[in-house]
Amino acid sequence: MGTQKDELRSVFEDTLTTLDRSLQNHRAGLKFQEIGIISSVGNGIAGIIGLPDLKSEELILFPGNRLGIAFNLDAQEVSAVLLDSTDEIKAGQEVHLTGSVMEVPVGESLLGRVIDPIGRPLDEMGKIEFSGKLPIEREAAGIMDRAPVNIPLQTGIQVIDALIPVGRGQRELILGDRQTGKTAIALDTIINQKDVVCVYCAIGQQSSAVAKVIADLVKYDALKNSIVVVATGEDTPGLNFIAPYAATSMAEYFMEKGRDVLIVYDDLTKHARSYRELSLLLRRPPAREAFPGDIFYIHSRLLERSTHLRKGGSLTALPVIETQAQDISAYIPTNLISITDGQIYLSPKLFDEGIMPAVDVGKSVSRVGGKTQLPSYRSVAGDLRLSYSQFEELETFSRFGTRLDEETRKTLDRGRRVREVLKQRQYDPIPVPEQIAVLLAVTSGIFDDISTEEIEWARKMIREAFRKNLPELYQKIQSGKELETGERQVLIEMCVSALVRNKNGTT
Repeated sequence: MGTQKDELRSVFEDTLTTLDRSLQNHRAGLKFQEIGIISSVGNGIAGIIGLPDLKSEELILFPGNRLGIAFNLDAQEVSAVLLDSTDEIKAGQEVHLTGSVMEVPVGESLLGRVIDPIGRPLDEMGKIEFSGKLPIEREAAGIMDRAPVNIPLQTGIQVIDALIPVGRGQRELILGDRQTGKTAIALDTIINQKDVVCVYCAIGQQSSAVAKVIADLVKYDALKNSIVVVATGEDTPGLNFIAPYAATSMAEYFMEKGRDVLIVYDDLTKHARSYRELSLLLRRPPAREAFPGDIFYIHSRLLERSTHLRKGGSLTALPVIETQAQDISAYIPTNLISITDGQIYLSPKLFDEGIMPAVDVGKSVSRVGGKTQLPSYRSVAGDLRLSYSQFEELETFSRFGTRLDEETRKTLDRGRRVREVLKQRQYDPIPVPEQIAVLLAVTSGIFDDISTEEIEWARKMIREAFRKNLPELYQKIQSGKELETGERQVLIEMCVSALVRNKNGTT
């Protein structure tokens, strides 16, 4: 019995000695934490009193782990833009500083995923294991870090690749009235990419429209190489505002790793409206069309990040904007036309006439131009843009008179066949060599004796014959080499024989 008491006493003494030593070594530290109080909430904006050390665009943590960004730093009150729903946020609640700016996850694991601008998954495919984080606002590359834009980004759309070429690192605006096929052009371009990472950023779109885009990307096996960033019309204006910046940071990760990236902003008209809504709620002074004075700056600092790096890859931007009543001289369209390196204008008149894609060649331009085009295009379609624009003007004037001379009639007939050749169905990208063969056929007069109703058939025959009969020349054009005079003649003879043979076979 005595032995047990001694053992128990020894255990107690050891325990008390350890506790005494721990208490002596422990020094309670004071942790400084700023806490603000919500003074008002409404329409995605929260007013906060307190937080004297808050910095501009710093993240603020609201109750329920909701996030906000500091926008206005006034003397008496801070105004924050909320990125999440305001349903459970009320005046009188506490908020905390985070000490960091808004960051988004980046990395290879984002490929094939559908996420929101904060990086949270929306596709029910589980948690995303990301490589790191980057701030959504980043400085654009300096002039000395940029390389010339001289490598083509093939869209697979013949009218664009031949007449309005886009290069890797370029910013090409897609604009037109609603329901004219703007998203269709961007989607076809994404589907045509094999070695380019694609980022599709939906801003203020309807959920059903975004779901259709995602379904099409899955159907044509393009989602595995893409990231879809979604902020719908049901989300807060703050989430819609940060969406394109977040998507650009995700794209820049791959560009800085040396890869080529394509980013589509669909669309920046809704982005501008979200920023206008936020600015008016924050009581910032309105300017033209009630937009804030820095509306040009928010888009220029976004699109300036698209470039071709000397040491690294490239980031090509296809911003989409919506015009109203074909007014391309409105405030936001003119802003973006002046920022970008060209525009593809889609005409509702051409759309109504069934000319798809409804690209108005006269109002569309690529300011980088033929420097990004493969040499084969220049030898086949060098003056096609000018002659096609002249045909459209001539066709307009010919409607006022019935008597036309023979030369004018031939010009009109050739122009109508060119227009038929440039028509293209959606989700049917045409490889470069096949585009070259068809363009050579129409510009050299092979289609002159074929009715416009047979152009689609003739184009199909030439594409098939080129793939089967001239595989070496096909690969040479695909690799970007110039078409020599002898090879040009061989290609013309192949087009003629393909049409004659199939014509005889059908008759």
